[in-house]
Amino acid sequence: MDAFKGQKILIGLIAAVVLAAAVSLAQVILAPVVFAIFVIAVVWPVQRRLEQRIGTGFASLLTLLLTLAVIGSIVSMVVWGFSHVAQWTFANAGRFQAIYAQAGDWLEGHGFLLAGSVADHFDVRWLLRALQEISARANSLASFLVVTAVFVVFGLLEADIFVRQVARLPRYGAFLMASGADIASKMQTYMWVRTLMSIATGILVWGFTLASGMELATAWGVIALALNYIPVIGPFTATLLPTVFALVQFESWRMALFVFVVLNVVQFVSGSYLEPRIAGRTLAISPFLVLFAVFFWSFLWGLAGAFIGVPLVIAALTFCAHGTGTRWIADLFSGRAPEAG
Repeated sequence: MDAFKGQKILIGLIAAVVLAAAVSLAQVILAPVVFAIFVIAVVWPVQRRLEQRIGTGFASLLTLLLTLAVIGSIVSMVVWGFSHVAQWTFANAGRFQAIYAQAGDWLEGHGFLLAGSVADHFDVRWLLRALQEISARANSLASFLVVTAVFVVFGLLEADIFVRQVARLPRYGAFLMASGADIASKMQTYMWVRTLMSIATGILVWGFTLASGMELATAWGVIALALNYIPVIGPFTATLLPTVFALVQFESWRMALFVFVVLNVVQFVSGSYLEPRIAGRTLAISPFLVLFAVFFWSFLWGLAGAFIGVPLVIAALTFCAHGTGTRWIADLFSGRAPEAG
């Protein structure tokens, strides 16, 4: 019996690996579809309100244009911010080289014998290429957005019909309707809270970097705002980059440490204190599961996966919460202590 259970577990693990590989290979097709479903869940209530005033066709078109405008603005901000950072890096390449050489000398003086060899082969152009690669990836999102927009258009046009067909299902109709409505509500809450916190974080980062005398203050604020939509990875990048540039600009480890600490405090207050209190129990999810979702989906789908990973987990847990036999899974990963009694 134990051997049979072990075989079932092994088969399950193999099936999970095969499924993950298939999802990764099908990224070009699946990622736009998943994003389109997520967008439809967020904006469909807006479209339904518009339909009461201007009709279905115009409501769908206006909803799509507003959605693309918001997404395009975020992508444009990332491209604009990183292009300015790349220009500053190129103009101050010698300062980066000097700081790196000093760090190599210090490490070698404290027993890290390979540090000097690494410093001799360091070329600041690798940092510039990394920044340009980030900008290029942001630009490549344009084609992804076009494909996603097509799915969103047809999805919004057929949303009412699809909902009515689901409601007529004899066995699972009520379950799917309740689960779907709950998921849509949580997706809207997720994006509303994420947008509010992103704007607040961008303003705080911009204000701090400007007050501290850092160059590129506007770029740092814009980058922090845009990257805050990507949990964990985005805030980390928006904190680490200004710290490195503060070290180069001020040539002071203390100033760089000060920038690092303050920016981490900003990210902690917005992400770990304010956001949970604004969202309340609606988006209760284990921090461990959030971290796993971000890295797992970024491994499968890159930057797109890092963004969509948490909404996918929220949707899965919501489905589990509506099922009698799976409710324990939602409770287990809710990140909440069990209620007394």
